Amino acid sequence: MLDIQKRLSNSFYALLALPSTAMGFALSVQIAALSWLLTYQYGLEITDIGLVWATGPIAGILGQVIIGIISDNVWVWNGRRRIFIVIGGTLASLMLLALPNIGVIQAALGLEAILGIAILISMVLDLSINVSFNPTRSIVADVTPEGRERTKGYTWMQTVSGTFGVLSYFIGAVFGNIPLIYFGVILVFLFSVIPPLFIKEPKYLGRYGEDEKEIAKEAADSAIPGSVNDASLTEILKGIRPLWGFLMYGIYAIIKRLSGFEVPNYYFEIFALIVTIYLIGEALLKSEAGKSKEEAGKIGFQKVLAAHSFSWIGVQSMFIYFFAFVDFQMPDLSNEEVGTVVNWSFFSLNLIAAIIPVLALEPLANKFGRVKTHATALGIMAVGYASIIFMGDSPYTLYILMMIVGIGWASIISLPFAIMSQKIAQNQMGLYMGLFNLSVVLPQLVSSFAIGDIVSVVENKNVLLVVCSLTVAFSSVAWFLVREPVDEMTENPVLLDQEIEEKRED
Repeated sequence: MLDIQKRLSNSFYALLALPSTAMGFALSVQIAALSWLLTYQYGLEITDIGLVWATGPIAGILGQVIIGIISDNVWVWNGRRRIFIVIGGTLASLMLLALPNIGVIQAALGLEAILGIAILISMVLDLSINVSFNPTRSIVADVTPEGRERTKGYTWMQTVSGTFGVLSYFIGAVFGNIPLIYFGVILVFLFSVIPPLFIKEPKYLGRYGEDEKEIAKEAADSAIPGSVNDASLTEILKGIRPLWGFLMYGIYAIIKRLSGFEVPNYYFEIFALIVTIYLIGEALLKSEAGKSKEEAGKIGFQKVLAAHSFSWIGVQSMFIYFFAFVDFQMPDLSNEEVGTVVNWSFFSLNLIAAIIPVLALEPLANKFGRVKTHATALGIMAVGYASIIFMGDSPYTLYILMMIVGIGWASIISLPFAIMSQKIAQNQMGLYMGLFNLSVVLPQLVSSFAIGDIVSVVENKNVLLVVCSLTVAFSSVAWFLVREPVDEMTENPVLLDQEIEEKRED
């Protein structure tokens, strides 16, 4: 074990963040370049672009849950997460290399349907990212103690990842999307293959501070309590009950797009919306008081799923269709200039997202609580989206307003992981990280299909920002109904690590 890991120094947190940074960079390249490539280089329509982007959520549904379960229960290359990070990162770098060469691949295969090739490449890219994303996030919880250090691990993850995200949009804005893609190929490969070799993973997962020999003995005598070996499809479906409406709609939307089958008058869409609102409301209004620790943890986890889900409709819709908003709002821009404005906008968004997690979100979360801090950040993000509707008619104004939106974005990709990880068993981290990801990918299907249909048929593309603002505002309100994480040794919100150690000594 490296000395920096023993001391949990800042340099270790930076090293720990690099695998997640690799996947985040691959995703940033995809966000910056994919819609632009498909629209202006290959001539696809908005609805087709939505179909291509739908491969990501589908890959996430399969990849993160399955890999999460497997990685909780294997030990390969002296680690449970390492092998998936390395393999996923390698595949992701290869698929990034394929993105600007879709036309070359089409010609080599002698095919005419470029949409099918784009879907295949996007699917493999997203599957590769998802194979790695779960382990890169789970490993942070594996090697950090609960409480302040866990929060620090995830805020450092976002700071390092966000910094490179800023770099990705800067490269795209200054040098163009094609150089950005090739730079991403190299960075993703190096950051996903090398750092995991220097991070020592614990072989047996339990609460931080427990004797590993005792955990090993318990594991040898019988299955570790709470082991995911017995996880069944029924239990998984029960665990994600608040997301059933999203799941129903996603399955229907995929069948509708691929087969042409459609329920008339949007009856199914309305039914799925009603189910979603009911189940999310039911989850948010449940009380954890008086419940057993296990039952309270399940209720708390479902509340997190319910609150987190709607924010990703707002975020993903922005990432997929923002180019259409810019094209509508600034009609004098050329195709290349639209791509530049989008890249500078996302640069502004990620600049704030890179700066404030460690400098602002972590200290605020320690003082006021993670949940309140996150809910407030989402409220600010909703205001930022609404402001763009009325004032985002010039590039520089747009960049400033995107910085406001970046406050919520910084929180979305850092604090919820710390909140969620506090509510579940340590040795089920991979499984629940995968289930938690369903609150991201299932709403993304709504963005890919429902929001794509709306944006394509409504002439005023400001409708995109209306959707973004309303969904994020709803998520902000929902988060205020989530209970702050509580350290299991006390009935108080998570203690500072020094206080925890003092209580252990007592």
